[in-house]
Amino acid sequence: MHSGAGIDAAFADPSGRVEHLPWEQSVTSVRFENLAQISAFPVMPGRRWGPGWWWSATTGRHVVHGSAAMRTQLMVLDRDPYVTGLSARPVRLLWRDPDGRVRSWVPQLFARHADGTGLLADCPFSPSAGGDRAQRARMVLEAACARVGWAYRRLVPPPAVAANLRWLAGYRHPRYQGPPGMRAALAEAFAGPRPLTDGVTAVGDSLQILPAAYHALWCGYLTAPLDEPLHERALICADSDRGQGVEGRLSNAGNDPARG
Repeated sequence: MHSGAGIDAAFADPSGRVEHLPWEQSVTSVRFENLAQISAFPVMPGRRWGPGWWWSATTGRHVVHGSAAMRTQLMVLDRDPYVTGLSARPVRLLWRDPDGRVRSWVPQLFARHADGTGLLADCPFSPSAGGDRAQRARMVLEAACARVGWAYRRLVPPPAVAANLRWLAGYRHPRYQGPPGMRAALAEAFAGPRPLTDGVTAVGDSLQILPAAYHALWCGYLTAPLDEPLHERALICADSDRGQGVEGRLSNAGNDPARG
């Protein structure tokens, strides 16, 4: 098993020049969340899905993605109030196998946490995707991240969670938060677990209130069991301890995402 030592990091500086640093040095001196891709996502002819852009409520900027699975993970991380930065493919890790051959891997995602630690992640469509090479890289990256107090994950969300987040993400922009006092009104209406439609109609016209309720669910001011299909009778409850990060990070967001 690889110890995580002797690994180099390659990344592109703001001018586009590729630089190399020892991995343990790079994690203390490089802001990976601010970097462009070290390599572009491939465009595969004949595939229904190609690279796209995700507008991040966390950063107010767009993050490129290369697959539907990766876009889902961007949603998950973008909604996490403890995530403060996101970027796609900002670093290539290089190491030598025991036989001396140079190996490399470019994780699909980087997330910066509020405590300064980082997460490198890949977003396979299934746990076994990528074959033996991906599994060997997983062991190396797990060890490398553990040495510096970071984490590496292969993230595969449950289908119900992915579907719910796709819906709620359409309401992530602050334009859906409603007029002043809306958040307090929703918190009062959902002070205890209550079906979505009951709480919404208690506040006012559902056509006006529902978007604000979905925005609050995205931010975490309202909570629901997202591992179950989100529907009109889903039980919703206010949670004053959650959502502190997402909404606050929206105040300086100047970009306007496309719905969905």
